[in-house]
Amino acid sequence: MHDLNDLLAVAGLARSTYYYQLKCLNKPDKHADLKADITESFKDSKGCYGHRQVRLDLQAKGWKVSKKLVLKLMRELGLSSKVRRRKKYSSYQGDTGKTAPNLLDRQFDVAQPDTVYVSDVTEFAVAGCKLYLSPVMDLFDRSILSFTLSTSPTTAFTARSLKMALDNRQFNKKLLVHTDQGLHYQHSSWRRLLAEHGAVQSMSRNGNCYDNAVMENFFGQLKTEAFHGERFENVDELAAVLEAHIGWYNLKRRQERLKGMAPMEYRHYALAA
Repeated sequence: MHDLNDLLAVAGLARSTYYYQLKCLNKPDKHADLKADITESFKDSKGCYGHRQVRLDLQAKGWKVSKKLVLKLMRELGLSSKVRRRKKYSSYQGDTGKTAPNLLDRQFDVAQPDTVYVSDVTEFAVAGCKLYLSPVMDLFDRSILSFTLSTSPTTAFTARSLKMALDNRQFNKKLLVHTDQGLHYQHSSWRRLLAEHGAVQSMSRNGNCYDNAVMENFFGQLKTEAFHGERFENVDELAAVLEAHIGWYNLKRRQERLKGMAPMEYRHYALAA
């Protein structure tokens, strides 16, 4: 058995420092309850939430806590959200039909629902096959109004998601629908649907993904949270996960720009105001 004084001398540690650290170790953790709620929020999001979203969850539970402290405690707990990868699917094949001007012009903050929709297509590779997703988003609350999944990116596949969104509109207001210049959106079937519902078409400038940045961000977030790092046996298994995740996104995923609410929660709040 070594003498404590000898050990402290070897470590170059003062006796007072040693006893101070020992006292700290035996002291109850003042953040124990907060850490428990942080861990619960992170697990409920299946590891999707970073410190900003965790903080929004905590605030909804009544905690008054800074982002800095949440980040610090998450690091102590070894909790880190999934890392995003970027790879964009493109359906652009030149001017195969009619293009439209960029009327949206990156005005992504929208004051009323059912006035500006955005859409795009992204792809997932699984088990040697491809699965394509075509969602329609309302920029007002970032909610996914409709989506279709298909193993073939046909024009009918994108037209179906648009038709569902248009048929279920809550408010009959002037509507702008923005996309990139992909072949689906130059096609007559897409333009005909817009005309039938009195909607105006808008398109990003060729090769400029930032003109549809909100949808691009949604795709990146979706793939990070529900696809990358996961194993799927077939496209049906992936499709089920994507459907569930989009439902969770609409109902549960908090966003700072939506006053800390999820998309559908914010819609109900805004319409009731």
